[in-house]
Amino acid sequence: MRLFVGIALPADIHDRLDELQSGLPGARWVALEGAHITLRFIGETDGGRAENIHEALADILALAFELRLSGIGNFGSGRKMRAVWAGLDRSDVLIHLADKVESAIVRAGFEPERRKFTPHVTLARLDGAPVEAVAEYIQRHNTFAAGPFPVDQFTLFRSFIGKDGSRYQALADYPLVGGAP
Repeated sequence: MRLFVGIALPADIHDRLDELQSGLPGARWVALEGAHITLRFIGETDGGRAENIHEALADILALAFELRLSGIGNFGSGRKMRAVWAGLDRSDVLIHLADKVESAIVRAGFEPERRKFTPHVTLARLDGAPVEAVAEYIQRHNTFAAGPFPVDQFTLFRSFIGKDGSRYQALADYPLVGGAP
């Protein structure tokens, strides 16, 4: 099974993100009902290792907090642009949570993540989108903001990749201290 750890977004934030999903040639817009902030991508894992992940994540103690989406950006450059995303205001508490998740995943027997944590919400995958169109889209939406919204838990997700994009199944939720029971 293909796993990742993330933060699900509330429905009102989905509505705000929906306003951004048009006007970019070559974009394959992601389904917003699964919109999330990835804390750690894990990848293909068997059931026994998934249980180790669950146990490690269940031991995390971290504070609930608020997040705010802010700005638009992209991954990749030139002809190799891969995705357009909504960014987040800097949050030391979010970075602290991501560090704790990373430590838990390593304790569960996985290699450390080599990429720097870049909190974002993917809006679209890019397939041959013209560089100028991506730049214009980002400029047009650079003042985007949504939230704040409360984060009182994080989730272990399973992802299923299909011809119509990915869909996600929550396997376990982990409450944060001070969040809703």
